[in-house]
Amino acid sequence: MSAHSEMKLKEYIGQQAELDLLRFITCGSVDDGKSTLIGRLLYEAQLIFDDQMAEIATDSKKKSTKSKAKVDIDLSLLVDGLIAEREQGITIDVAYRFFNTDHRKFIVADTPGHEQYTRNMVTGASTADMAVILVDAEHGILTQTQRHSFIVSLLGIRHVVLAVNKMDLINFEEAAFDAIVANYADFAEELKFSSITAIPLSALEGDNVVDRSSNTKWYKGPTLLGYLETVEVSASRLEHSFRFPVQWVNRPNSDFRGYSGTVAAGSISVGEEVRVLPSGQTANVKEVFIAERELETAIAEQAITICLDKEIDVSRGDVLVAGTNPCEVSDQFETTLVWMGQEKGFIGRSYSMLIGSVKTAATITSIKYRYDINNFEKLSTESMKLNDIGEVTIRLDRAVPFESYDSCKPMGAFVLLDRHTHATVGAGMINFSLRRADNIHRQPLVVNREAREKLSGHKGRVLWFTGLSGSGKSTVANALEQSLYLRGMRTYILDGDNIRHGLNNDLGFTDAGRVENIRRVSEVAKLMVDAGIVVLASFISPFRSERDMARGLFQSGEFLEIYVDAPLEVAEQRDPKGLYKKARRGELPNFTGIDSDYEAPASAEIVLNTAEESVDVCVGRIITYFDEAEDEHYH
Repeated sequence: MSAHSEMKLKEYIGQQAELDLLRFITCGSVDDGKSTLIGRLLYEAQLIFDDQMAEIATDSKKKSTKSKAKVDIDLSLLVDGLIAEREQGITIDVAYRFFNTDHRKFIVADTPGHEQYTRNMVTGASTADMAVILVDAEHGILTQTQRHSFIVSLLGIRHVVLAVNKMDLINFEEAAFDAIVANYADFAEELKFSSITAIPLSALEGDNVVDRSSNTKWYKGPTLLGYLETVEVSASRLEHSFRFPVQWVNRPNSDFRGYSGTVAAGSISVGEEVRVLPSGQTANVKEVFIAERELETAIAEQAITICLDKEIDVSRGDVLVAGTNPCEVSDQFETTLVWMGQEKGFIGRSYSMLIGSVKTAATITSIKYRYDINNFEKLSTESMKLNDIGEVTIRLDRAVPFESYDSCKPMGAFVLLDRHTHATVGAGMINFSLRRADNIHRQPLVVNREAREKLSGHKGRVLWFTGLSGSGKSTVANALEQSLYLRGMRTYILDGDNIRHGLNNDLGFTDAGRVENIRRVSEVAKLMVDAGIVVLASFISPFRSERDMARGLFQSGEFLEIYVDAPLEVAEQRDPKGLYKKARRGELPNFTGIDSDYEAPASAEIVLNTAEESVDVCVGRIITYFDEAEDEHYH
């Protein structure tokens, strides 16, 4: 390469590095032409390599779902990269493509149109700056068009292109285009869009995609690419106050301490004051680095390391914010939640939340409603199922810095994880903190737990009996309480049937009712342990998540899980209350072991086999374990 060519190349690379980035999403009903449109953009902008064109041309002959057009290849195959998608002729996952022009860089997400892939669409839209919503000119505004527009609005996307595609099929009629635009405008009036730009086009033929079409001389607006190159959407994050979640405390040696992460919003310069949240400590910025290069100022989306002018306590999960304009800190929120898990989400169930660089325990405290995303109706529900979107309140076990999603996406977005599998079960957006969190303060008590335990002469504990109905939980718990009573110990049995006669008599036996049943009992047990009482909790408690939630309320060693393991056939043979017979006749729906699952403990402290061990033997084993635990506590 000549020196001149090399200089030109470096100049070109430098120019490209200075271009700003637009992230956008394409969505719409099935077969509206999303993938073809993106393929057309790439093709017309001459951004496809020769070997890609050759491969797609070959595949087009075998797999294309498109009729012969101006280009004798199926451009949608440039995006539909998955084998399953090509075989079915539909997009079933989010397909991302990167391209650039002389004016801007782009990342486009092509999302599936089917309702069952709502979670996939949410994933693609979560980082988008604007949306291209396609409408088939022959079919007009469909339910899926409305659903996708609603989701786009919920996710804070404010700029929308209404791409009226397949205009060639209606002879580019202006009146038909105007009718679709008017229909969409009426429908979108209640959504939160700042701008809606309607463009008549044919992705298959290329009309108004990159070049203005002679078939739409009546249209005076921009081409699609022209709009994408000029729309202004990203200024708000730069104009926002400084927000910087700390991902890593960088200490390569004793002489250097830096805080690394990505600037979520705003900018920061050397010498400016920052505040550490949630602690509230302040310091000034001493140095800012990108890799080893020192900066005077860093801006949103840059990955940097910040050094402060004094040593203060900063850890992963803390957030550095503008010293004069900090954000809020809270542990209770109202959120918009998209459910992504195969298992339902229930009120009272505990999950792990990732927000910024923080990971903390989170509990769904209420589901205000879920949306019927086809007509926006608000429906009451006790649970969230796959692809549901709803308004949900969440409580964390620690206060975290945050902003509303509308104000600052990186500070208001979160995901929920299953605590056992660590799979993502939900993605959400914080709307606001619940002010009741500011009104609740723990009251200091003069007589504390230590004093109560001293009076009792023993430590408060929970012995949690779990197992199938008829396994012998209540029988063993009753016998154990008698033994502990004779020792002079203060005890109380929380029994499943007894609790449902009073405290939990409003709950049914659905999965949601069982989750709430155990949540309430766990909180009661916690209070009783604080009173210095040995609590014997006897509940089927079929789900590991709720038993783990109960355990999480107590200190190490205070919660003993006792799995009363009796085979189903043994429990059913005993059937002391005749429940199995009723369940077999279909008179007791959701009966554990018959038509509702029981999740056996993976690591219970004690496992009792009541099919082979007598009640006295079981009690003896528990007493032995209990005594050893007491000795360990006091010595």
